Amino acid sequence: MSKLVKHKTADTPPSRRLPNRNVMVFFDKLAATIDEPVTELEYSSNFELLIAVILSAQATDISVNIATRKLFAVANTPEAIYALGEDGLKEYIKTIGLFNSKAKNVIKTCKDLIDKHNSQVPDNRKDLEALAGVGRKTANVVLNTAFGHPTMAVDTHIFRVSNRTGLATGRTVLAVEKKLLERVPEKYILDAHHYLILHGRYTCQARTPKCGECPVYEECMFKDKQKFAEL
Repeated sequence: MSKLVKHKTADTPPSRRLPNRNVMVFFDKLAATIDEPVTELEYSSNFELLIAVILSAQATDISVNIATRKLFAVANTPEAIYALGEDGLKEYIKTIGLFNSKAKNVIKTCKDLIDKHNSQVPDNRKDLEALAGVGRKTANVVLNTAFGHPTMAVDTHIFRVSNRTGLATGRTVLAVEKKLLERVPEKYILDAHHYLILHGRYTCQARTPKCGECPVYEECMFKDKQKFAEL
């Protein structure tokens, strides 16, 4: 998962706005087809989640899980990973993109957690974003998934889905995040991030969206949905 970007996507210009009357129906249908709205990153503690999300920047969840299964088996606390050092950590994460900079950030984060937070993951945005390798989106993931805060972590999938469907149109990630927080029904606010990312990952894909299989086809405002449904 990457940090905030401030550019528009080339393949997904904003669509017409999804009417308010269809927003609840939109999420009802997603909920009916996505049984488990959870992250696909593997973790067993808030600390493991934080490290996995940091490592997932510009990498797939699958590649991160492969690396962290081995890493967390031998080191899954700030003290244990810090003891590995950068070089030791790199041996476990070298199959992940940008592993050199990620190793440096993870070691710095572990040191700060030990020195400043009693080895606990902070439950507030200010302290999370002060950690190395943690931007707004990573903080949003941790706040939502670990602590149940109603935040919206907008990655490339969610940015695309939100614009393409008309759910939350915007030229920047922050604009889309704010609109999602305004429009997502309270009933779904805690799980909306996962519903949208999974929908984007497996159905509303970037190059060839599977419109013919889409549960929200009728509500979606994507102007080319019929063309893709006929492929």
